[in-house]
Amino acid sequence: MPTPTILELTEYQLQTFPKDTLPEEIGQLIWKKYAKQIDLEFPSPKTGGQWQLKPKGWVGQIPLTPNLQLFIRPKVPLKQLLGMLDYAYQLRSFHWLDGLVNCETLPELYDRLARLLCDRILTRKRQGFYRTYLPQTQTLSYLRGRLNLRKTLEKPWQTQLHCHYETHTSDIPSNQILLWTVFLIARSGICQPATTTKLRQAYHALHNIATLTPCTVQDCTTPTYNRLNQDYQPLHALCRFFLANLTPSHLQGKQTTVPFLVDMARLYEQFVANWLSVHLPPQYSLKTQEHITLQDNTFNLDMVICDRATQQAICVLDTKYKTPQQAANADIYQINFYAHLKHCQQAILVYPHPLPQPLQITLQNVHIRNVTFSLNRDLNLTGQEFLNHCLSTP
Repeated sequence: MPTPTILELTEYQLQTFPKDTLPEEIGQLIWKKYAKQIDLEFPSPKTGGQWQLKPKGWVGQIPLTPNLQLFIRPKVPLKQLLGMLDYAYQLRSFHWLDGLVNCETLPELYDRLARLLCDRILTRKRQGFYRTYLPQTQTLSYLRGRLNLRKTLEKPWQTQLHCHYETHTSDIPSNQILLWTVFLIARSGICQPATTTKLRQAYHALHNIATLTPCTVQDCTTPTYNRLNQDYQPLHALCRFFLANLTPSHLQGKQTTVPFLVDMARLYEQFVANWLSVHLPPQYSLKTQEHITLQDNTFNLDMVICDRATQQAICVLDTKYKTPQQAANADIYQINFYAHLKHCQQAILVYPHPLPQPLQITLQNVHIRNVTFSLNRDLNLTGQEFLNHCLSTP
């Protein structure tokens, strides 16, 4: 098969391409289906007769046709992206960073993570996949388990017995999550041949013991773990990463590949929150994604730092994965409102880069400022600087 043409873009950077690079129908496909991820300008006198594409904060791979793909590079170094994933998806138990820092492209990172998942699944296969007892209710010609006497007596002329029993099975959500994730990864078409072979091995191993069932990101957080399946927890964390960024989650039509797109704004928010939860001093606690309902309206607060003893809110924080000249008025009014909801006097807007025009104002007795959690240096070092600024008295 011919090697597909790859158009490379960089997050938040405007790039132009000659008019004959994209057919008109492909441009319409990008405009209609990926408007959330890419700003697109059609060739016109305004654009000098060229295509203009500018990613909005998503990175990854978009298969447009079997012969044409878009790859969007992150603006942060790939090593830093690995560090963000390590915290955001709680993958630290893998201890895989040293082995992955040599990745040079996002598809290569994707391939290595997929291979890591397959290796762990095949290791679990050799040990034996986790099985558990599931309750079953069935009408049988013989007694099994416990008899449902009431239902049986309702129709005494029937010889069938209503039984409640438990069956020991491996066809459980813990294994179904792994199977569905491997299926989606294989379908994405991004992986190298060696990894594709391992994907097939993992798929066949799981398909023999579990049913292929669509799973969501939320499903990865619901299993409970014990000494018999505790090694599933990091596997499900890695599955959560793939399920969150492989879209669509429910497959339709005849398309043979699915796009792999990472929402960098969401990743940055998860990273900052999880880094804070690990490194906050013991006298503080962190609430994330707190939902507050007021007059039939629900507001979602990214992060709230509280006094652990009293649970009194000390500061509200909101991440902004963008690099403006100054904080937007809408963001200022929003964080000020959140501070009033939590009855605290400190509010912080978190950016990945310093603002050319720093924010330092007091609005309705709430002190609002910007603090930087930089992604350009060692994340633990910049994180400690960020934490010190957050807890300092303005």
